[in-house]
Amino acid sequence: MNRAALSRRLAPAILCLAASLALAAPLSSAGADSPEPPPVPGGKIGTLKMGRYACELPGDAGGLIGEPVPEYDFTIVNASSYLAKGVRGSYLHTGTDVVMTGGVFRNRRFTRISAGFLEETGPGPEPEAGAMRCILVPRR
Repeated sequence: MNRAALSRRLAPAILCLAASLALAAPLSSAGADSPEPPPVPGGKIGTLKMGRYACELPGDAGGLIGEPVPEYDFTIVNASSYLAKGVRGSYLHTGTDVVMTGGVFRNRRFTRISAGFLEETGPGPEPEAGAMRCILVPRR
């Protein structure tokens, strides 16, 4: 087969491929120019730093800095899970809110003040700051 015959035979396939690419180009570039989707209600989903969190009540100026409450201590493990009193539970961290969604501390709510510092908040749509705080204990 000579070159001219081969060109005539491949021309329809090349035109079809070119047309397909031309039609697909606007679709792919339209997605790139569109804005990001709106954020998830409640904020970006995240996880807490892994480790043991010791809970305490605030002290006073004349005594201890904080009064330990060991029955509320817990350990953050992997995959949005925690351990408390030997039972595994789960939590949801969105924005600055942390809610224990399963386990022995189910429905406890916290506000994440900083990495490794949680303050307990009351239930409801407008939670109030609670007295108890839970702090990530550094490893020795």
